[in-house]
Amino acid sequence: MDAKFHGTTIISVRRNGSVAIAGDGQVTMGATIVKKGAVKVRKMREGSIIAGFAGSTADALTLFDKFEAKLEQFRGNITRAVVELAKDWRTDKVLRRLEALLIAVDREHSFIISGNGDVIEPEEGIAAIGSGGPFASAAAKVLLRHTGMDARTIAVEALKTASEICIYTNDQITVEEIL
Repeated sequence: MDAKFHGTTIISVRRNGSVAIAGDGQVTMGATIVKKGAVKVRKMREGSIIAGFAGSTADALTLFDKFEAKLEQFRGNITRAVVELAKDWRTDKVLRRLEALLIAVDREHSFIISGNGDVIEPEEGIAAIGSGGPFASAAAKVLLRHTGMDARTIAVEALKTASEICIYTNDQITVEEIL
């Protein structure tokens, strides 16, 4: 049995000048649900930046702290902060062992950051991570292309869809938005 705690699906959606990140609330330990209402999305820098995590909870919280420190160091420059975080994550012996992914957004940018040193700025205004990420991403693409829904509504509906398919994702959703 896997004794690590895991948090799963996060999606970010951009539309009409706003960006929303939604995260489910499920935390699992192995094959057991241990929490239904975890908060995996957080506003930073007085609400100008939002980040969300998927993966090992303790690892992700460590990354939140490191990311916030980088944002302070680079005075809120999200691009510089995510690049430096990815560089540290890839090269530092302790950080290299962290098992998590991060999505970070501001008014203009969306990034997925991984421990391999990857910094990806996704296309189409959608970023999704975690076990339900592919399901949420597919749902969000359809909603973006074929409805007039706002970013927040699309993120929530996409996450609800993922929760109906992925056993590690639930419908206890937290959403943060930059308008």
